[in-house]
Order: sequence, then structure tokens, then C-alpha cells
Amino acid sequence: MKVLAAMSGGVDSAVAAARAVDAGHEVVGVHLALSRMPGTLRTGSRGCCTIEDSSDAWRACERLGIPFYVWDFSERFKADVVDDFIAEYAAGRTPNPCMRCNEKIKFEALLDKAIALGFDAVATGHYAKITEHPDGTRELHRAATWTKDQSYVLGVLNNQQLAHCMFPLGETPSKELVRAEAAERGLSVAQKPDSHDICFIPDGDTRGWLAEQIDMTAGPIVDSQGNQIGEHQGAQAYTVGQRRGMKLGRPAPDGKPRFVLEIRPKDNTVVAGPQELLEIDVITGIRLSWAGQPVPEAVTGKWFGIELQIRAHADPVPARARVEEQSDGPQLTVELIEPLKGVAPGQTAVMYQGTRVLGQATIDTARSHNYQPI
Repeated sequence: MKVLAAMSGGVDSAVAAARAVDAGHEVVGVHLALSRMPGTLRTGSRGCCTIEDSSDAWRACERLGIPFYVWDFSERFKADVVDDFIAEYAAGRTPNPCMRCNEKIKFEALLDKAIALGFDAVATGHYAKITEHPDGTRELHRAATWTKDQSYVLGVLNNQQLAHCMFPLGETPSKELVRAEAAERGLSVAQKPDSHDICFIPDGDTRGWLAEQIDMTAGPIVDSQGNQIGEHQGAQAYTVGQRRGMKLGRPAPDGKPRFVLEIRPKDNTVVAGPQELLEIDVITGIRLSWAGQPVPEAVTGKWFGIELQIRAHADPVPARARVEEQSDGPQLTVELIEPLKGVAPGQTAVMYQGTRVLGQATIDTARSHNYQPI
């Protein structure tokens, strides 16, 4: 097969490309340039898609003896990831930019271009597995090692995209083995630290960065009864579940810490209260997509059992779900068997059954039996 290896500049993508070469595929490496302003992306080992990463990706391709290219996706990245991130926070939601990047850039824009150029598949260094049934349908599953599993951020992939994806690291038991393999192959990235944080916020100060992008004005912080207990400098800079940064001045009557319960951008208000009011029992989701074929119950509107994961490294929790058609598209309703804390609208809810990824939705509402918004 003709395979395009997405080269981030890290050790995982380098070893994934090497394994694709070993498998006998015709492999071409490509690095994605996501910003035309180098200072707007992290430098050093803390980020991804930086100038340093591009050089590391080139050196890996040189070592593997495969062609290397850099594709400029900066305009698409700004529109689909950065601008979306700003718009979601302005609306009082908490988005996951890495999820949006996977959906819109790494597996939509990149895959579309690869197929148009005659490639059969795109290989990446993600830790996840794809299984194929005799009828050609595919399922996305967790990686062999749950500690490195990245199936959560791949929950946005659909059946057609899965047909053109390769994850050569999915069966690898540990990251240490990948690093050891990279060292044996003479790849200079063998001990390169993993990337983390938001790549387009250079100093890691999300609140400060948002303050430069969104018009923020001071407003009230109120308790769950509507009584003002403080003042904020911009509701959009907060996220549900946040404890620090409210600067309330005086303690709660019971002396316990207070957390952000709700963000109301329409009236520029932040609601704060005790931690127990963060326990969410019911979630509704929009922008629903399936990683492969939907479960039969989704078509009939019946309830089906799932495990729900709302963050990349969170533990899944048992729940039941159903899909209902609405005028603006299908809505996912999830009833949690065990309450979840700190669930924020805008986060991505990924559904599992065992190791299988069923699909995902963007959280629209999160309700608690203990707290009703004022």
C-alpha cells in the first residue's frame, strides 16, 4: 500500500512510520505546519508542531530513507481549531482543542488530501487499534496498554475514515518499548519528552491568552441561591469545576471551598458553590458521530449500556444512553449510574462498550439532581 506517515516530530510517529516501512508499504512522511507565526506555538519539548518538531521529523525520515514533506495547514488550523476554541469559550463552554485538531486537521483535512493524492492510508503514532469485520465495517478499540491508550481523542473518526487509518503502535505493551525500538533504529527522538498543553498558547496561560481574544468585562460571582459573593473580571475565563482564581475574599458559611458550578455568558455571571453540587447525573450531547457503525439501539431510540469517558486520561464510568432525533439533529442523552464531577458543556463525551469506541458527542448540558440552575 501507499502510506502517508503523519510525522509530528515525536518518537511515536517516527516508530509508527518505521513499522510501516518494515511492513513493506511505500511510505512518505509529512509534517503539518499549523502556524505561520512561530512564536504562537510552543517551542522546545513542551508542545507539538513546532519548528523544532519539523526538524526532528525530517531527521527521522532521513534515517528511514523515505521522502519528507511539510504541508501548510495553518489557515485550516486557525479556522477549525483556534477560532473554534475562542468561540466556544466566548459562549461559556470548555472545548478540547486537541480533539478538534484530530477531527478537522489530522484526520479530515490530512486524510482528504492524502486520498486525493493517491495514498491508501494515513499512519500515525496514536495508541489505538482498528478491527475489521468480513463485511468491511470497522471498529475502533483501545490500545493494548490502557496507560497509553489514545482512543478517546480518536472517538471523532467515522467508519469511512477508519478504513484509511493505520495505528502501528496499537498492540505495543508500553511506551518504554517504543523508545527502546527508536534507539535501536538510531532515531534521534528516542528520548524526546512527550508533548502536552495547548500548542497555540505559548506560555500556557489560557486565561491571559483568552483575555486578548475575547472582550471580557467584570461581573458578579453568585452562590447557588443567587446571592452575590464576589466579582470576576470576565466569565469566559472560567470553567466548570474550577476552584482557584475566583478571589472571593471571604469563606463560605460552612468553611468549605467553593467551585465554579455554572458559567452564564449572557448575563456575564459565574455561579459558585460546594463541591457536592458538581456531581452530574444527566448529560445531553450534540454533534454526535459514530466510530464505525452505530449500535442498533441508536436507530430505534432505545436505551443501551455504555461506559462514558469525558477526558483523555479520565476513568470511564458506567451509564446508559439513547439517541433522539431533534429538529437540529440527533441528541444523545446519557444517564450516569455513578455521578461525575466537574462536567462542563463543550467537553467531549466518548462512549465505550468494553474496549470498543462507539462514538462521541459534544456535551451540551450537564445536570445534577442536587443543583438546579437559578
